[in-house]
Amino acid sequence: MNETKDILQQVQSGALTVDEALLKLKLAPFEDLGYAKVDHHRALRQGAAEVIYGEGKTTEHIAGILTSMLANGERTVLVTRLSAEKAGALTGRFPLDYHADARMGIVGSMPKPDGLGKIVVATGGTSDIPVAEEAALTAEALGNEVERIYDVGVAGLHRLQARLPQIMEASVLIAIAGMEGALASVLGGLVDCPVIAVPTSVGYGASFGGLSALLSMLNSCASGVSVVNIDNGFGAGFLASRINHMERRACRYCILTVPWARRAICSPRAFWNSLTTARPFSPSSTLWAFPEWCSTPTPLRSAASSARICTSLSAEKRRARST
Repeated sequence: MNETKDILQQVQSGALTVDEALLKLKLAPFEDLGYAKVDHHRALRQGAAEVIYGEGKTTEHIAGILTSMLANGERTVLVTRLSAEKAGALTGRFPLDYHADARMGIVGSMPKPDGLGKIVVATGGTSDIPVAEEAALTAEALGNEVERIYDVGVAGLHRLQARLPQIMEASVLIAIAGMEGALASVLGGLVDCPVIAVPTSVGYGASFGGLSALLSMLNSCASGVSVVNIDNGFGAGFLASRINHMERRACRYCILTVPWARRAICSPRAFWNSLTTARPFSPSSTLWAFPEWCSTPTPLRSAASSARICTSLSAEKRRARST
């Protein structure tokens, strides 16, 4: 805290610029509790706060880390791989919402979704739901709209076909399956969004605790499929959130930095294509956009306008890919 105050004082005196101070804050030290070094600036550096891995920690260790994070302003804290016994001991001390199927505790309020689109979590079978819930809750706690589509594995593909409209609307798709892990390849061949494959340890002897599903997913013929570790629903949910927020952030950056001086844009497609050649912003430039894709460009005057245009641009990009 003293170092933060010193940085702010240097900004006030003019010894540091705002950007220099922000960089120093990103590199600021952690809080040393002895048994844990709590990284309070992770959200500043990475866009999401530290997550507590509950397995292997004592109840008191988890309580100490939670106390530290809440005292430093964190509104939502995830505790993964949390046993029911530890959750019971923590419930009386913290506003803990425990999800037994996912073995996950959530302290604090859930944020409103602010991602670009929707994350769809699909499982091969009902036995994969614990891993799927870990992924879905992680994504929701990071500010994403999530749709769950469970038990649509390759043993009955007609079940998957019945949910194709919802699957095709996803911005990111998480495919969770054990056994031979074929669901990820099937979905990867149907959608135009990133597919995150999660092998689970569900299966009989030769599945080797999820190794067969892992190798199958790694060898997927479908393009656009990435793979996380066995039973790592948290990792899949976190990565899906990054993807679901990254496109909107990149799009907004392009809009705010494209110099439109002396450039004529005559169509939505041309407007989208022009973003790929964005140059550094000049204060003398005029920002233009196409609200509702009207024929006449209008000045883009605010971040709120930018956010609205981002949504339209993403839809236009998807239409462009399908033609």
